[in-house]
Amino acid sequence: MALIPKYHVIASVHDRSTDIIIQGQLVYLDPTTGQVKRVTDGTTDVVFGVAGDSTSVAPLSGMPGAYDQWQNRASDQFSETTASRKMTVYHGGGEFATDQFEDDVETADIGDPLYASDNGKFKATPDSAQIVARLTRAAGPYPSGVPGTDLNGDMALRGQGPDTDNPNMYIELKLTV
Repeated sequence: MALIPKYHVIASVHDRSTDIIIQGQLVYLDPTTGQVKRVTDGTTDVVFGVAGDSTSVAPLSGMPGAYDQWQNRASDQFSETTASRKMTVYHGGGEFATDQFEDDVETADIGDPLYASDNGKFKATPDSAQIVARLTRAAGPYPSGVPGTDLNGDMALRGQGPDTDNPNMYIELKLTV
């Protein structure tokens, strides 16, 4: 699971709920508690931004391209937020690459609007009027910078995209929230 910030406008820090949130998923601010929560209803949750950290997701990793259980926070049960109970949230715009998207995004065109799904991922089919991003690069492998032969002379980052036959898929987007 991964979020790769290419350019960001605001990276703020907020108290987080006990929800499992994976880096790159869409989050909202709970009006009752003021805590960051993962979007669970794309029609009513007002998206605040994109999670920049992962909460406890053992045995998964939140690091781009990392294999399961390979993360620098193993002592905290793979939670990047255990010590502070706060989460980084990117909002106010920016460009990102992520593997947190639904399979309908794989057929979307560049420039198409993206919306929030009921599990906090980006999707192309609208359930609400809130456009959270615009697609800037179609789903495909993302270069890791490690020499190899998979992608433009680089090995592709390992991802958790929706395509089970080829999960190493990332999209790039311009955040609009």
